[in-house]
Amino acid sequence: MSILIALIPMVAWGSIALVSGKLGGDANQQTLGMTMGAFVFALVTYFIVQPAMSSWILLIGFLSGLFWSVGQNGQFHGMKFMGVSVGLPISTGFQLILNTVAGAVFFHEWTKTKDFVLGFIALALLVLGAYLTARKDDDSGVQTDDSMLNFGKGLRALIFSTFGYGVYTIIITWAGLDPLAIILPQSIGMLVGASFFAFRKTKVDRYVWRNMASGLLWGIGNVCMLLSVQNIGLAIGFSLSQMGIIISTLGGIFLLGERKTKKELYYVIIGCLLIIVGGVVLGYMKA
Repeated sequence: MSILIALIPMVAWGSIALVSGKLGGDANQQTLGMTMGAFVFALVTYFIVQPAMSSWILLIGFLSGLFWSVGQNGQFHGMKFMGVSVGLPISTGFQLILNTVAGAVFFHEWTKTKDFVLGFIALALLVLGAYLTARKDDDSGVQTDDSMLNFGKGLRALIFSTFGYGVYTIIITWAGLDPLAIILPQSIGMLVGASFFAFRKTKVDRYVWRNMASGLLWGIGNVCMLLSVQNIGLAIGFSLSQMGIIISTLGGIFLLGERKTKKELYYVIIGCLLIIVGGVVLGYMKA
């Protein structure tokens, strides 16, 4: 059951980039709309579950949400420069490395030699798969200065994003708090952070309202990810949640119309297969 819960974020989060891409808007509009949707989801969940609250939960939740907004805004900017089918796999690879190492080393989730061997094999498969889904065809033509400049801007945005996303998950794991209690203050932190990025840059228009739908998807994935991390650890729980890269990468190509050469499509297929195998290895570790 824990593995099934851990796979729900794969579907929910893997669909976010596609939904946001279809709904439109710039990175700030998408982030703001997403956080508004996440706040509505958290508010409804709070009134249904009515979890116990404390000042510590409020503080950790708020800080987690604040850093999430840094991560999400950076990721949206990275995808604008690189495209969904390139930016998201690179972002996923960075996050996998950071969170897996944090879970295994800092939280001592891997204690046996077998854990480290299987864990690093799974991580290598996931990162290699993410790399292949983003790989460009060197024979497709000479890259222009503009495309290289955009890639550089996108890469810097994704490094910035990885830091924010890393703190968002690591601080909650460190605090060991009830996931259902933390999501409301977390959503407030997300909203504050997104408002900061959008201040004097973004009007609350139809694109912001539309992107609330992606916030509802994120809220569902977030609750399930936090529950799975609590049950099976950060290294495995977070890694399984990132398998949604398969959905977003293929969707970016077939639904958003991002063009790929024949060779690049082969890279994508092999990359997706490696990600699936990596996820199966992680699942076997907790079986």
